[in-house]
Amino acid sequence: MKRDLYFSSPYLNVAGVLGFEPARYLRQENSLNLGAFVTNPLSLRSRKPANLPKILEYTGGFLLHSGLPNPGLDAALKRYTRKWADSPVPVIPHLMADRPEETARMTRRLESVENVMAVELGFAPGLSDDILRYALQMSLGELPIIVNLPLEQVLGLGTRLVQDGAVAISLAAPRGALFNDGKLISGRMYGPGLLPRSFEIVHAAARLGLPVIGACGVYSMADARMMIELGALAVQFDTALWMPLPLSPN
Repeated sequence: MKRDLYFSSPYLNVAGVLGFEPARYLRQENSLNLGAFVTNPLSLRSRKPANLPKILEYTGGFLLHSGLPNPGLDAALKRYTRKWADSPVPVIPHLMADRPEETARMTRRLESVENVMAVELGFAPGLSDDILRYALQMSLGELPIIVNLPLEQVLGLGTRLVQDGAVAISLAAPRGALFNDGKLISGRMYGPGLLPRSFEIVHAAARLGLPVIGACGVYSMADARMMIELGALAVQFDTALWMPLPLSPN
């Protein structure tokens, strides 16, 4: 029987910013009241970091190139299953879903893990719409599926994915590239400069009746509240959660 998706608080984290262990973040003095904890991206097999991980600043934010390192699903479950079960907030594993058959295997494994609320599927750039739709189809089962899409795909492909069974669409960090030491480095973009575009997408999605989880450029509680007012069912904070001080109310 498929489970419902309900957040006790509309505030979540973006995959990739808080690791795999909810308690490590939640015991911080100024931690956000999360409605769910989204894990770092997980693949079926382990992945090493990029050869030269980089954080490159630009006006309005920064670009992160990491390679999405992770221990692989089996190792993660051995290490974190009990910690997820004991977490005071539910857990949403983020799966790297480029290979639909492997994604289905991971989703089936997670259906029996205590306190897992849903699964979020993320994808490498450049995949066809058919692969994304097939990955979703293969993953449908007991757990609600959230699909993480680039901003430019939310209103088109996102609508079809919800029709296919996704419970919501979350906004993925846009990708870009910067020169560093004469080499072009690509990666994900973060920073408050992304907020106007995110507001536009959330507003348009809500007008279409698309269940959307806002993200990208949210660096204050005021930003998050505005996204909720625009129609987001929840909001994901990214690198704002790395700041040592509480999130600004403004």
